[in-house]
Amino acid sequence: MSIATAFQTIGPYWHLIEDPAMADLTRFGAEGEVITLIGTLTENGGVPLPGSCVEIWQSSPPASEVFPGYGRANTDEQGNFRLVTLKPGPVPGRGNTQQAPHIAINILGRGIVTRLYTRAYFEGEPLNATDPLLAMLDDPARRATLIAKAAGPNTWRLDICTQGDNETVFIDI
Repeated sequence: MSIATAFQTIGPYWHLIEDPAMADLTRFGAEGEVITLIGTLTENGGVPLPGSCVEIWQSSPPASEVFPGYGRANTDEQGNFRLVTLKPGPVPGRGNTQQAPHIAINILGRGIVTRLYTRAYFEGEPLNATDPLLAMLDDPARRATLIAKAAGPNTWRLDICTQGDNETVFIDI
């Protein structure tokens, strides 16, 4: 006799996206430039993807007892997400390169067979011009899908489209 188990796209910790604390990387008292990253997750011409997981992690500032460097948020019925973190600084790249400040993003959800990896860079950062990953993108429109834009005081917006028109650049890692 077999017992049916729950369908869980990202394993037994899916419930953590229901806890709003997981979307606040500053919840343990982290200090620095606190920012909010907002956006909408869509597919095929703007169809929202509710109930998906937008997961972020960053190596700058380094993870500590007060800054986990990792968080995740649920998308609402319109596909909107919101995460609070510290603004990252530049990090070393391969060789002697510097990577522009960025946040790594992982998208999980129904119908997404494998994780989708992308990044959020920040509009106006001087290192964007020489960032190794951004430098690989010749098409300015494709490159723009990775650039978060200021959306208010300490708030950055990056809309993510999984397929179709304006598809976000995803990274094969």
